[in-house]
Amino acid sequence: MTLPLAGVRILAVEQYGAGPFGTQHLADLGAEVIKIENPADGGDVGRSVGPYFFGEGDSHFYQSFNRNKKSLTLDLKSADGQAVLHELVKTADALFDNLRGDLPGKLGLTYEALKVHNPRLVCAHLSAYGRDGERAAWPGYDYLMQAEAGYLSLTGEPGGPPARFGISIIDMMTGTTAALALVSALVGARASGVGRDIDVSLYDVAMHNLNYLGTWYLNEGVKTTRVARSAHPSLTPSQLYRTKDGWIFIMCNKEKFWGVLANLIGKPEWADDPRYSTFKARLANRDQLTEELDAVLMTATTADWLQRFGGRVPAAPVNDVAQALDNPFAKEQGLIVEMQHPRRGRVKTLACPIRCPGETLPAEPAPPLGAHTQALLAELGRVPGRTEPIAGVK
Repeated sequence: MTLPLAGVRILAVEQYGAGPFGTQHLADLGAEVIKIENPADGGDVGRSVGPYFFGEGDSHFYQSFNRNKKSLTLDLKSADGQAVLHELVKTADALFDNLRGDLPGKLGLTYEALKVHNPRLVCAHLSAYGRDGERAAWPGYDYLMQAEAGYLSLTGEPGGPPARFGISIIDMMTGTTAALALVSALVGARASGVGRDIDVSLYDVAMHNLNYLGTWYLNEGVKTTRVARSAHPSLTPSQLYRTKDGWIFIMCNKEKFWGVLANLIGKPEWADDPRYSTFKARLANRDQLTEELDAVLMTATTADWLQRFGGRVPAAPVNDVAQALDNPFAKEQGLIVEMQHPRRGRVKTLACPIRCPGETLPAEPAPPLGAHTQALLAELGRVPGRTEPIAGVK
């Protein structure tokens, strides 16, 4: 058996979070991902994102986004750098970038600029606001997208200040979407023999994620706002509830779960109570139901309730990051893997969420800056500082 993307070569002009997160999926699945880094800038800016480091130019942040990749130092603003790029393009299936929207055109990273070297090449672009329009030259980051797309108005308790997600969810979703876009375009190019540009932006993904809330507003004029206890806007019980020692999140997002919950908490009569017997009734009486459920659930601990529910009622504990990572179920599922880091030795990281039954995904640490430059130049018949290939070497 082989990994799904074995034999695929992807050139990646990338840095920081969203782009490297997307191409790490591809590298985990067997693609050869070659990071093209400008040595004059210190390479990927993620290498210097602290506060935790394995050494100079190698941060925990950088390691989290660049597993299983290669690093080639190349100045794409120079004639020699462009010459090397063009030779690499001839050997590649795709070129990926997560640059500001106006830069791929300026650096010659588009299909129009590169198709002469490889007509089957896919050029995937991840930008803040897209490569067209009035914001093409704008820089942009995850939290800005959350703010403008309305996320902060939906997160947190009513009456409190606007709040963002605790993680960079737009970066990660855009990176994953970009990986899907690249592979989709690659399938098309292999079928037709003709490559293409394909685009994803942080802004587009942030807006797309509004999904059903957006549909409600666009068609019914409904403006969803924050709901207490992180509740679902229309389904209940689907929110946080108090227990004897903290909190539990319960989601009865199908009617069948309501009756099961009522029985398991010793309130079977609630299943047919006209105040609570349907989604519509429970939503109309949500505040009262919350008080009554709190009163019952506070008689036992979160762990007690989870054991009682035993998969029959969708429920989860409210963990902090340490509790989430130390969860025995996470270990059972193999979600934490170890890599052998050249400086630190054994290093733990989070596994790729895509599973390939029968295969063990690679787990090589992110490369030092320029670690593969010599080998890649030699493959092209070049030596550092030489513009022309060595005669007779391809």
